Amino acid sequence: MITIKDVARHAGVSTSTVSYVLSGKRPISKATSQRVRRSIHELGFHPNAGARALASSRTNVLALVVPLRTDLNLPVIMEFVESIVAKAREHDHDVLLLTKESGSDEVHRVIASARADAVIVMDVEARDPRLAVLRELAVPMVLIGVPADPAGFSCVDLDFTTSGAHAVEHLAGLGHRSVGLIGSAPAVYDRKTGYATRFLSGFTKSAREHGVTVHMHPCAPSYSALSACMDSLLRPEIAVTGLVVHNEAVLADVVLELRRRSRRVPEDISVIALCPDAIATTQPVPLTSIAIPADEVGAIAVEMLMRGLAGEQPAEVRLLAPHLTDRGSTVTAPSTAGR
Repeated sequence: MITIKDVARHAGVSTSTVSYVLSGKRPISKATSQRVRRSIHELGFHPNAGARALASSRTNVLALVVPLRTDLNLPVIMEFVESIVAKAREHDHDVLLLTKESGSDEVHRVIASARADAVIVMDVEARDPRLAVLRELAVPMVLIGVPADPAGFSCVDLDFTTSGAHAVEHLAGLGHRSVGLIGSAPAVYDRKTGYATRFLSGFTKSAREHGVTVHMHPCAPSYSALSACMDSLLRPEIAVTGLVVHNEAVLADVVLELRRRSRRVPEDISVIALCPDAIATTQPVPLTSIAIPADEVGAIAVEMLMRGLAGEQPAEVRLLAPHLTDRGSTVTAPSTAGR
């Protein structure tokens, strides 16, 4: 790793001279400054956030708030994080990850100590208790998710309401009239987390419009919880022929558990998932799915912040249209096919 000492040695100056060239706090001759900057370029030296902060009023750091709760699916969260970090690097910014439950207090401390220029907040609840504090921060901010009252905030997310509706419409179009939903963990609904409640709202509304009976079960991220959900959903008297899974933590076991119960996908039961494409394609049976576009959402969030830092981003809510990919795990309902 190239350090400021390496730059000083290469340029034939003191480390303090390199520091002054970076910070601009003392006048340095044009020839010396050019020699230092040429060494920086040739060595590929990248000043850290603290050094960059000396040269301007900015740190070139974005704070990312994402409480790592046990009911969140870490692989999916990391897809968002990786996208945000990659896009931030394109703009020469670093990302400071804040994972504590008391996210608003931590953000307030980080901003007050000038350690970050802007903030991205994930896992947004309908009436998120963090927002009152966050509204007071005079820095650009983007929410990945949409609260009940988004006034004053820029938000970006998948349109989960329409996603829920599309899942039902897809199955209803194949003749399914009794559909099960393996939902997110109970705590996610208890917190009224936006993505889960919006998906459920669109799902149930569309079911009413299409004459589909819904059997919804929140599911904790464990095999025992999934087994209990299956016990309820596969009772003969409710005759579920289609299954929607909005829970990446248990998705890998869904097809296996159906097989254990002698239910074939899709011959006996159709399955559709809401998850990133990479997860849907690596299941025991490739699953028809509505994609969670983590890469796109993360990139848009960073671009919004960059425009906000430039004073060019008015508050807006951007919802990405859902995209359903049919991979063959959903077929005509058995009863319609005369089976």
